[in-house]
Amino acid sequence: MIRWIKVGIFIACLIPLGRRGCGAYTQNLGANPIEKITHTTGDWTLSLLLVTLSVTPLRKLLGVPALIKFRRMLGLFAFFYACLHFTTYIWLDKFFNFHEMLVDVAKRKFITVGFTAFVLLIPLALTSTKGWIRRLGGKRWQALHRLIYVSAIAGVIHYLWLVKADIRKPLEYGAVLALLLGYRVVLRIRPRKRGDISAARIAATAE
Repeated sequence: MIRWIKVGIFIACLIPLGRRGCGAYTQNLGANPIEKITHTTGDWTLSLLLVTLSVTPLRKLLGVPALIKFRRMLGLFAFFYACLHFTTYIWLDKFFNFHEMLVDVAKRKFITVGFTAFVLLIPLALTSTKGWIRRLGGKRWQALHRLIYVSAIAGVIHYLWLVKADIRKPLEYGAVLALLLGYRVVLRIRPRKRGDISAARIAATAE
């Protein structure tokens, strides 16, 4: 069952790429096809990052541990679309003019933060296998993969600074991200509070 669900998710994650491929083949990407491809790949990068981050909360809230089996695939697809987004910029937009790209990274804030978001995803993709979990150890691996939070935040800021005028969509992404991160903060605080209450009771009993 899990295997077939994974196949379904795999196909679903490729649909945006297929649609843009068909659009490019039929020359139906609008007046600015490069901008269309850039926005599509950027949107799907952020969407899949948020879906990846939602796996843990849904797994705990719904009581479905098996959801964790899909997190790696979703995270890798987020990285895949981030690569397409970055490739569109360096190839179709800048034609591999690295000097111009470096100037962009240094002077344009939204590109700087977007490039940061992409770079942070690279070690996560490279260490996503079970072999790397064994090499790094569970705690170090988890600490490294918390970079996804920073990358997602940087991605939302990148989008917000890019659009400038109509900021509704990046704010929607930001609201979902804030909810997902807030859930994790609450989970980390709760055990400490319980621990503090237990310690207080023990101290009161001793007195």
